[in-house]
Amino acid sequence: IAGLLCLSPTTIPAQAVSEAQIASIVVTANQVDIDAGKLAAAKATSPEVKKFGQQMVTDHTSVNKQATALVTKLKVTPEDNSTSQSLKAGGDKNIANLKSLKGTAFNKAYIDNEVTYHQAVIDAIDKTLIPSAQNADLKALLVNVRPAFVAHPEHATMIQPPRGK
Repeated sequence: IAGLLCLSPTTIPAQAVSEAQIASIVVTANQVDIDAGKLAAAKATSPEVKKFGQQMVTDHTSVNKQATALVTKLKVTPEDNSTSQSLKAGGDKNIANLKSLKGTAFNKAYIDNEVTYHQAVIDAIDKTLIPSAQNADLKALLVNVRPAFVAHPEHATMIQPPRGK
């Protein structure tokens, strides 16, 4: 089961990144969770997990809309980079794994990954994205969306099935 967690806190290294790279990381990180949330909303057998998946779609779509509007205003074109590529690859691996699961195994794998994934994103926001953001509006967006990223794994932990079930 430990192998089911496709993303770990080491997925997103602390590094200096440009505004264009930050934009790509933010959009990719949100899209990864939107894709997983859509799958959970459709496939989960637990009503709580379905609801949580839909909440991830709603929340992360909202953040992506804000980020896209900001980078458009700033005339910044998101620049693909090793971090955004790693996030995309991990998200694709997670989706492939989740598609192979059913019932409580799916519910547990989805929620377990959500807890781990959000912690990795929070670490990236704190250690890489906020410190690297030079534009005040971009930094403010990151600071403003951080509480939602913190609330998500806390919520997921509350509905996380106990170990061994």
